[in-house]
Amino acid sequence: MQISEIEKIQKGREYIRSKTDFIPDIAVVLGSGLAGLTREVEVVHEISYGDVPYLKTSTTPFHDGKMIFGVLSGVKVLLMSGRVHLYEGYSVEDVVRPIRLVYELGAKKLILTNASGAINTDYHPGDLVVIKDHISSFVPSPIKGDIRRLIGTKLDFPDMCKVYDRELSNAVLDICHELETVAHEGVYIQVSGAQYETPAEINFYRIIGADLVGMSTVVEATCARHLGMRVVGVSMATNMAAGIEKVKLSHDDVKRVADRAQSKFIRVLKESIVKISTI
Repeated sequence: MQISEIEKIQKGREYIRSKTDFIPDIAVVLGSGLAGLTREVEVVHEISYGDVPYLKTSTTPFHDGKMIFGVLSGVKVLLMSGRVHLYEGYSVEDVVRPIRLVYELGAKKLILTNASGAINTDYHPGDLVVIKDHISSFVPSPIKGDIRRLIGTKLDFPDMCKVYDRELSNAVLDICHELETVAHEGVYIQVSGAQYETPAEINFYRIIGADLVGMSTVVEATCARHLGMRVVGVSMATNMAAGIEKVKLSHDDVKRVADRAQSKFIRVLKESIVKISTI
C-alpha cells in the first residue's frame, strides 16, 4: 500500500516528537561550508536524518545530514546541517520534506543558505547575496497532488510575488552593513545539476534576469511560501559562472572559497538569527 506524502510528514513528526518536545523559533538550512554554525549552538537534542522515517540522507560531501535543536544567543533554533538535492536522484518531495517537517515542528521563519555561481559580474567569489527573488522554471514544483490542499495555506495556487520576506531580508542586509561585510541583493535561479552549466546556458540565464545560479534552495523556498512561512535566502558566491572567466570550474575550488569565507558567513548568520527572532 502506497503511503501519501502527508502521512510521511506525520510519521516523521511523530518520531521527532518521541525524542524531543523542542519548538524552534527559526529553522536554518545550512548549505555547503556552514556546518561550523552548529558549534555556536547550545545543543538540546540532535537527530540524524537517517533515523527519521522518510527523511533522506545526502550523498554529497560536506552535508552532515542531521537536525540540531538548540539555543543560539538566546534564540531557539533548528539547524538542518546539510540538505539533499535533485541531482542525487531524489524526488522534489524528498528534497522539500524537511521543510514541511520543520514547519510541523513549530518553526514559522526559515533561513535558507547555499553556495552559488555568480552570473552578475559585479559580484566576486566570497561575496554574500541576499536573495530578493528566484526563477524556478527549470526544476519541478513541490506543490502538486494532495499536498496542494492539505498542507500549509491550503491554497491550490499560492502567490509567489513575495517569496522572500522583505523585512527579514533587510535585517540580514543591515547586519552585513554593521559587520562591514560585502553583500548584494540578487535573483537566484535553481537548476537540477549535477553538471555545471555551459557558457551558453549562463548567458541565457543572465538574459532572463538571474544574478546567481545553484542547485538548491528554490524548491525549498517555494514549499515554505506555500506553508505560509517567512523566508529569507542568503547565498555565498563561490565562483564566477561558466564562461565569465577563462577557467575550468571545479568543485574543489568552490569548496576552497567556501572554506575561506565561512567564518564571515557564520558571523552574519549568527547575528541575523538574533535580529530576525525579534521581527
